[in-house]
Amino acid sequence: MVNDDPSRAIASTGEIPASAPESLERLIGRLEHLVVGQRTLLERLIVALLAGGHVLIEGVPGLAKTRAVRALANALDLPFRRIQFTPDLLPADLTGTQIYRPATGTFDVRPGPIVTSVLLADEINRAPAKVQSALLEAMQEGQITVGDETIVLPETFWVLATQNPIEHEGTYPLPEAQLDRFLMKLVVGYPDRDSELAMLELPDVAEASHVESRTSDEPAIFSPAQVLSFRKLTESVRVAPAIKEYVVDLVRATRDPTAYGLGIAPLLELGASPRATIALIRAARAHALLCRRDYVTPHDVKSLARDIIRHRILISYEADAEGLSADDILGRILDHIPVP
Repeated sequence: MVNDDPSRAIASTGEIPASAPESLERLIGRLEHLVVGQRTLLERLIVALLAGGHVLIEGVPGLAKTRAVRALANALDLPFRRIQFTPDLLPADLTGTQIYRPATGTFDVRPGPIVTSVLLADEINRAPAKVQSALLEAMQEGQITVGDETIVLPETFWVLATQNPIEHEGTYPLPEAQLDRFLMKLVVGYPDRDSELAMLELPDVAEASHVESRTSDEPAIFSPAQVLSFRKLTESVRVAPAIKEYVVDLVRATRDPTAYGLGIAPLLELGASPRATIALIRAARAHALLCRRDYVTPHDVKSLARDIIRHRILISYEADAEGLSADDILGRILDHIPVP
């Protein structure tokens, strides 16, 4: 386990301590032993962790989404809860409820599973809007309200939600207000052939039905306090004015493409909010730290732009009729806006 405080080291030297990126790479290495063929997913999860942002993971069943989340929580020594979202779930099943005590004539609050550090909201789009809305206060303000009592969540509170892109029966689209609170939306694809072959060499492949319940017996790499220190360290990564202008132009181009000389206005119903601008800078800082740099480059921004923005824009019926996705439209914007 890392014993030093990386945020204190950068405060005294002005540079990223060498131990910080090495520790993060060791974390990725641990996870890759448990989740084969999903390096990009693992890196993005760590970027979101460093940036302190929630993640929506979209992918078909069997791509190790739950396994990756559980392995990361164990490696970070963070309390982990999984909630299976279903159509009959109630908000109280998530946040908790009040229990009447006849002996005292008072109500006691019994907190729900949302009071944890890492919350996996599995198949989040299977629950109705009133349940999804129960997450809004927690995701934005770091607290929940049960009756007349407010419960402050841990500083390390982190929501990782999954959804299946191919099943629509019995699902409820996430409201825009909730989508905007996710730092990233990650689209997980199938592993390549070599990675799929490597999965067959895992010691527990013969018991695949239990593979998600076991991750690693190794000790945690970071404590909760060290996770918070790494977040402070991420905030110290430098962003040049030209990079900030580049990020603003990318986001504003989704709202007013004509002003940037882009002929894609009919393809967009709604552009990204200013929250996307802030999120892209936060994530770019974390990505730079993961790449062993104390400054952000255009590569950091371009690498993350789709993950940060794809769920914050609405494409038009015309775009859908042409078979275009949000990623296709963002690709045109990234190709058009000059890189500093």
